[in-house]
Amino acid sequence: MSEPLMVFKKPSYPLTRPLLNYLDKYERISKVSIFYDDLLRFAGSVNVYDKNGEDTLWIRVYYDEFERVEIDLNLKKIYSLLHSDGNNEIIQYLNVDAIDFCTFGNSKPFRVKVRNILNDNYVHFYIKKADASRIYGLELEDILSPDKINFLVYNDTLIEEHIVGIPGDIFMEVFLHTCSETEKAQIAKEFVKFNERCMIRLLGDMRAYNYVIVPIHDFDQVVYKIRPIDFDQQCYEGNFKVYRPQFFKENYPMILLVKEKLEERSILQYKDEERAILAKRIYSAQARITKLLDIMCHDTISTQEHLKQLKMELYHYTNDMKFKNAISMGHIMHAAFEFITRNFKNTNLL
Repeated sequence: MSEPLMVFKKPSYPLTRPLLNYLDKYERISKVSIFYDDLLRFAGSVNVYDKNGEDTLWIRVYYDEFERVEIDLNLKKIYSLLHSDGNNEIIQYLNVDAIDFCTFGNSKPFRVKVRNILNDNYVHFYIKKADASRIYGLELEDILSPDKINFLVYNDTLIEEHIVGIPGDIFMEVFLHTCSETEKAQIAKEFVKFNERCMIRLLGDMRAYNYVIVPIHDFDQVVYKIRPIDFDQQCYEGNFKVYRPQFFKENYPMILLVKEKLEERSILQYKDEERAILAKRIYSAQARITKLLDIMCHDTISTQEHLKQLKMELYHYTNDMKFKNAISMGHIMHAAFEFITRNFKNTNLL
């Protein structure tokens, strides 16, 4: 039996003043005062079951009446900040339907369901303990991925919008076998590109339940996109394989799909396409990325053991001395982005 890629639970790293200043500059600081610890003061809870009666391992929490009034108001204000730029006129039309607490996983988030009482539309968002690794991961996702993501920080609390999609493990178990052969080939292509994107930007732990499959209807076909939903493992692990979804056993059905549907030359083509797209995004957001990585270079978001292991594995993978000479995870990210942009500039793809 193969050794697990990840053994120990990742610690949480505090947000430094330079990182908070960066977040303030790019309007990521919440104007609403709410703390993760406030939500921990619930009076009781009940288990949450899915439509098949299975325990979801989430619990629905409730609060004393005095606590609930203040918490509800602040949660509605947060919804307003996330979705209408702080317009408090909509608060009267909002209702906090549920606050659920996750009893497993690394970040132990609260999931908040807010409903518009005028039309019964609702959205979810999450409240978690802020962690520097996750903040860097969210920012890089927003800058470099095909999709935008909205989040806010208040002191040591992170507010993060819900990413819509079908969890990868559920999609593979329930929906994949119903896809047409053309759709399966398109999903295989997307997984190759997703794998490459995670590797280049060092987003780790993309096991099947840490990303979602997003079906998009386009004329007479359904196009599938893959989006990460967990960013805790940004630049933390030392094992390079952790940053490559292809090496997780939970993704084996996707690996089989790639082998069945794509020729080797197609795989190489899709990898090149993704690298070219990333290189262009890096160039177009160069000032912002430089600011973020300069802060990351002086931050601690991993252990020295992981840093030494990762930089040497990347050096052997690329033969680029900048990886070998890196003295922080931020320097490794700098080297990775320079490697991508340099290579594609030389091939006249930029």
